[in-house]
Amino acid sequence: MSDTKKTETVGGTLIFVLIICLVCAALVSISAVGLKPLQQANKLLDKQTKILEASGLLEKAGTDIVGTYDKFVEAKMIDLDSGAIIAGNTDIFDERADARDESKSIKPSNDIAGINRRANHAVIYLVKNDQGQLDTIVLPILGLGLWDLMYGFIGLAPDLNTVRSVVYSDLKETPGLGAEVLNPRWKALWPGKKMFTEQGDIAIKIVKGGAKKGDVHGVDALSGATLTSNGVERTLHFWLGDEGYGPFIAKFRNGGLN
Repeated sequence: MSDTKKTETVGGTLIFVLIICLVCAALVSISAVGLKPLQQANKLLDKQTKILEASGLLEKAGTDIVGTYDKFVEAKMIDLDSGAIIAGNTDIFDERADARDESKSIKPSNDIAGINRRANHAVIYLVKNDQGQLDTIVLPILGLGLWDLMYGFIGLAPDLNTVRSVVYSDLKETPGLGAEVLNPRWKALWPGKKMFTEQGDIAIKIVKGGAKKGDVHGVDALSGATLTSNGVERTLHFWLGDEGYGPFIAKFRNGGLN
């Protein structure tokens, strides 16, 4: 009789545990589905915030990020190989998802940014001023830092040479070292720097020990973070080059948006 009760007790316990597991799994699944729209909205808001920062509009936006973004920013999808603007849903485009799909990406011949694969398309952001004139073009960038890929944006004046701002996010770099790319003091070194020489060669460089006064192409390296600093320089050289936004830059300068 006691053996029967013992068996029933063990069996009941296992059934109870199984039910609890199923209930927990269902709750987690329901929560994940329910929170997904909120997560997507927060991700979009963060991206819009970074784009406004890269264009110098963040302070003007105040708490109205979405309203300011909608008023001044226009997203366009481009084909990176040709530099041409193409049709596409810029709201749902995911560069990394496309990069993992071999039918939608290429393996760069000179992968100095360490991204492994590059999507065929990209989304750029045209930012206008109060008069409706093009003021800044924001280009997404990504490249390998010390630990992982670093995602960011570079805002350029309409000459596609003069820097408005460089903004990074989604970092896994070491706090106090590589993560100093988020430090306002380091970001303040970028405005006014030139990406290219007068001859059109990529010239921006991250200088260990500090850039010399008057060096329009040099930005101080991050103290104690040589690999992250090198990663920033290589990322910019890749994305401004022929396998990045180079074709778009050339087409834009020749009136490609008109």
